[in-house]
Amino acid sequence: MTPWHAAMNDERYAVAQEVLARLGDRWSVCVIHMIEGEPIRFTDLMRRISATRPISARVLTRTLKQLERDGLIARKVFPVVPPRVEYRLTGLGQRFLELADRILDWTMAQGPDFAAARQGIGSATPQPFPSAA
Repeated sequence: MTPWHAAMNDERYAVAQEVLARLGDRWSVCVIHMIEGEPIRFTDLMRRISATRPISARVLTRTLKQLERDGLIARKVFPVVPPRVEYRLTGLGQRFLELADRILDWTMAQGPDFAAARQGIGSATPQPFPSAA
Protein backbone atom coordinates (compact mmCIF):
# COMPACT_ATOMS: atom_id res chain seq x y z
CA MET A 1 0.00 0.00 0.00
CA THR A 2 1.38 3.40 -0.97
CA PRO A 3 1.67 6.21 1.59
CA TRP A 4 -1.07 8.07 -0.33
CA HIS A 5 -3.55 5.19 0.07
CA ALA A 6 -2.58 4.75 3.71
CA ALA A 7 -3.20 8.45 4.29
CA MET A 8 -6.71 8.16 2.88
CA ASN A 9 -7.57 5.83 5.77
CA ASP A 10 -6.07 8.20 8.35
CA GLU A 11 -8.39 10.57 10.25
CA ARG A 12 -5.96 13.39 9.50
CA TYR A 13 -6.72 12.92 5.80
CA ALA A 14 -10.24 14.26 6.26
CA VAL A 15 -8.93 17.41 7.95
CA ALA A 16 -6.24 17.84 5.28
CA GLN A 17 -8.83 17.43 2.54
CA GLU A 18 -11.07 20.11 4.09
CA VAL A 19 -8.20 22.57 4.50
CA LEU A 20 -6.96 21.95 0.96
CA ALA A 21 -10.49 22.65 -0.26
CA ARG A 22 -9.97 26.22 1.00
CA LEU A 23 -7.48 26.70 -1.86
CA GLY A 24 -10.20 25.92 -4.38
CA ASP A 25 -13.26 27.58 -2.93
CA ARG A 26 -14.39 30.96 -4.20
CA TRP A 27 -13.69 33.15 -1.18
CA SER A 28 -11.17 31.72 1.31
CA VAL A 29 -7.90 32.71 -0.35
CA CYS A 30 -9.34 36.13 -1.26
CA VAL A 31 -10.43 36.74 2.34
CA ILE A 32 -7.07 35.59 3.69
CA HIS A 33 -5.28 37.96 1.29
CA MET A 34 -7.48 40.85 2.39
CA ILE A 35 -6.89 40.14 6.10
CA GLU A 36 -3.10 39.99 5.69
CA GLY A 37 -1.36 42.77 7.62
CA GLU A 38 -2.96 44.72 10.44
CA PRO A 39 -6.14 43.46 12.17
CA ILE A 40 -9.24 44.50 10.25
CA ARG A 41 -12.86 45.06 11.24
CA PHE A 42 -15.71 43.19 9.55
CA THR A 43 -17.13 46.23 7.72
CA ASP A 44 -13.68 47.33 6.50
CA LEU A 45 -12.96 43.80 5.30
CA MET A 46 -16.27 43.64 3.46
CA ARG A 47 -15.56 47.02 1.81
CA ARG A 48 -12.06 45.91 0.81
CA ILE A 49 -13.31 42.67 -0.76
CA SER A 50 -16.29 44.33 -2.44
CA ALA A 51 -13.93 46.73 -4.19
CA THR A 52 -12.73 43.77 -6.29
CA ARG A 53 -15.89 41.63 -6.42
CA PRO A 54 -19.22 41.73 -4.59
CA ILE A 55 -19.69 39.53 -1.51
CA SER A 56 -22.71 39.32 0.77
CA ALA A 57 -22.42 39.69 4.54
CA ARG A 58 -23.78 36.15 4.90
CA VAL A 59 -21.11 34.63 2.63
CA LEU A 60 -18.33 36.63 4.30
CA THR A 61 -19.55 35.58 7.75
CA ARG A 62 -19.66 31.90 6.73
CA THR A 63 -16.18 32.09 5.18
CA LEU A 64 -14.73 33.80 8.26
CA LYS A 65 -16.23 31.12 10.53
CA GLN A 66 -14.68 28.34 8.42
CA LEU A 67 -11.29 30.03 8.40
CA GLU A 68 -11.44 30.61 12.15
CA ARG A 69 -12.43 26.99 12.76
CA ASP A 70 -9.42 25.86 10.71
CA GLY A 71 -7.10 28.14 12.72
CA LEU A 72 -6.18 30.30 9.73
CA ILE A 73 -7.59 33.52 11.21
CA ALA A 74 -8.26 34.79 14.73
CA ARG A 75 -11.33 36.76 15.76
CA LYS A 76 -11.26 39.28 18.60
CA VAL A 77 -14.51 40.66 20.04
CA PHE A 78 -14.38 43.94 21.94
CA PRO A 79 -16.96 44.37 24.75
CA VAL A 80 -18.43 47.62 23.43
CA VAL A 81 -21.77 48.77 22.06
CA PRO A 82 -22.18 48.49 19.14
CA PRO A 83 -20.14 45.27 18.97
CA ARG A 84 -16.68 45.58 17.47
CA VAL A 85 -14.93 42.58 15.96
CA GLU A 86 -11.48 42.39 14.38
CA TYR A 87 -9.87 39.64 12.35
CA ARG A 88 -6.20 38.87 11.79
CA LEU A 89 -4.16 36.08 10.26
CA THR A 90 -2.66 33.52 12.58
CA GLY A 91 0.81 32.09 12.01
CA LEU A 92 -0.88 29.09 10.41
CA GLY A 93 -2.87 31.43 8.16
CA GLN A 94 0.29 33.28 7.12
CA ARG A 95 1.98 29.98 6.18
CA PHE A 96 -1.17 28.92 4.27
CA LEU A 97 -1.12 32.23 2.38
CA GLU A 98 2.56 31.83 1.48
CA LEU A 99 1.86 28.37 0.04
CA ALA A 100 -1.26 29.59 -1.79
CA ASP A 101 0.82 32.38 -3.35
CA ARG A 102 3.46 29.87 -4.47
CA ILE A 103 0.78 27.68 -6.06
CA LEU A 104 -0.70 30.74 -7.81
CA ASP A 105 2.75 31.77 -9.10
CA TRP A 106 3.41 28.24 -10.37
CA THR A 107 -0.01 28.04 -12.02
CA MET A 108 0.45 31.38 -13.79
CA ALA A 109 3.94 30.37 -14.96
CA GLN A 110 2.48 27.17 -16.41
CA GLY A 111 -0.32 29.07 -18.20
CA PRO A 112 0.97 28.34 -21.72
CA ASP A 113 1.27 24.63 -20.89
CA PHE A 114 -2.28 24.54 -19.54
CA ALA A 115 -3.56 26.39 -22.62
CA ALA A 116 -1.77 23.97 -24.96
CA ALA A 117 -3.11 20.96 -23.06
CA ARG A 118 -6.65 22.32 -23.22
CA GLN A 119 -6.32 23.00 -26.91
CA GLY A 120 -4.99 19.47 -27.45
CA ILE A 121 -8.03 17.92 -25.75
CA GLY A 122 -10.29 19.39 -28.42
CA SER A 123 -8.25 17.95 -31.32
CA ALA A 124 -9.38 14.85 -33.17
CA THR A 125 -5.94 13.21 -33.01
CA PRO A 126 -5.17 11.47 -29.71
CA GLN A 127 -1.81 12.41 -28.25
CA PRO A 128 0.47 9.47 -27.31
CA PHE A 129 2.03 9.30 -23.86
CA PRO A 130 5.69 10.32 -23.91
CA SER A 131 8.00 7.34 -23.60
CA ALA A 132 10.02 7.01 -20.42
CA ALA A 133 13.67 7.58 -21.20
